[in-house]
Amino acid sequence: MDAATILRIKPALTEYLHEFDGCLGRVTNREHLAAYVSGQLSDLDRKSIEPMADAAGVPPRTLQEFLGLLKWDESAARDRLQQRVARRHAHRHSVGIIDETTCVKKGDHTACVQKQYCGAVGKLENCVATVHLGYAAGDFHTLLDGELFVSEAWAANAARRRKAGIPDQVVYRPKWEIALGQLRRALANGVRFAWLTFDEGYGGKPPFLRAIDALAQHYVAEIPKSFVGWTVEPQVLHRAHARDQRAGRSRKFPRLKVRNTPFAEVGEILKHSPILRRVPGEKFRVKDGQKGPLVWEVRCIPFWIKDEDGLPTRPHRLLFARNVLNPEQVKFFLSNAPESVPVETLLRVAFSRWRIERLFEDGKTELGLDHFEVRHWRAIARHLILTSISHLFLAEFRKTHGGKKSRPDPRATADRHARPRAAVAARRPLLQKTGRIHRRATDHNPDPKRRRPALASQANHPPFTQHRHQAERPTQLQVVQNVAL
Repeated sequence: MDAATILRIKPALTEYLHEFDGCLGRVTNREHLAAYVSGQLSDLDRKSIEPMADAAGVPPRTLQEFLGLLKWDESAARDRLQQRVARRHAHRHSVGIIDETTCVKKGDHTACVQKQYCGAVGKLENCVATVHLGYAAGDFHTLLDGELFVSEAWAANAARRRKAGIPDQVVYRPKWEIALGQLRRALANGVRFAWLTFDEGYGGKPPFLRAIDALAQHYVAEIPKSFVGWTVEPQVLHRAHARDQRAGRSRKFPRLKVRNTPFAEVGEILKHSPILRRVPGEKFRVKDGQKGPLVWEVRCIPFWIKDEDGLPTRPHRLLFARNVLNPEQVKFFLSNAPESVPVETLLRVAFSRWRIERLFEDGKTELGLDHFEVRHWRAIARHLILTSISHLFLAEFRKTHGGKKSRPDPRATADRHARPRAAVAARRPLLQKTGRIHRRATDHNPDPKRRRPALASQANHPPFTQHRHQAERPTQLQVVQNVAL
């Protein structure tokens, strides 16, 4: 945004920032917040403290102290942000997305910086990693949370921790535990997700999946080919057999029977499972890419995973998605959704992860998510929260002023005679209702009106159609606009 746009939206921005007055304490902190957010929303090439302070007409040290020294409650600010999203943007088809991003940093003094794989440059690089929770509902999406990842090496180095200002209570946690804490905070603040989705870095962690299931939260997770489970429900013994009692054997119960189908990796199931071979594939046309249409063939079977005692849980849904144009590319997805949920719905959720990639792109290019030059842990943590606050205002501004839609939203249809690029009327909701999560949703949050944000349009996308009775013919699938595979 240029200076003229900032002036035009200043009344709305001032009103928006009043939402966080109770978290900031002194009036001067509220002024610092306005300067920081205005700087992130501006058209500055670099959104670090010095150029933002110069643009606001304040000394750079003022904003440095605001991030690292002055007393205000950043955790309460995050809670206010999530409560606002729950209050204003509740949606019956909302999707929560968990992912991480990296920010390249030079030197070794920035909190949690280390040599690790950096997705931003696609190689090993000196960078910091942050874990985030995103929220998508219709045409609206925003960041809800973000935390620095403290590695085991950093957690074990007391001198380095002290110099970077890492509190004693902040210890090493796997990224999935950080994400689980973020999810629980969002739920406690009233945010409701119809679905949750994440990549195999999180989907490959069974304790994470079990914890989400315990929260009565439906998910569609990408899993690695090494993930194990059963395609046939194994039998479980709940008490000792009579001959075991006579022999005086002492065994733990319940336990798996000795003669059972062994568990297997999903990669091996794809190659050898007779159950999978009997399931016909359904072809979905995701979108038209630069090299032609992207078509995925999907098969779905019941799947039992292990609980914490190594026993089978209730049946899950295992999806095998193969790129028809590149048969070597296969994705595995696992969902705890009931069998009544269509495969197309699970696929929509699975391929909605592009939304958080767009959030990271907007955060880095528009708001300076990776431009921070502070080194202390608390200053970086506050920067992540302030960037989320700035992004929420940007998302709401786009939603309000993005203009009217140029064409109806594509929806699922069973009309085989529909023209390939014609807009079709809604035949069923974007995502199917799911029982457990919607019993927890609040009734006083109405569905927001869907408006198209002022983002780069994707013209002439084919609608999502499905021919269940003709598995050999590609079905056109408009998962979402701008799907990033």
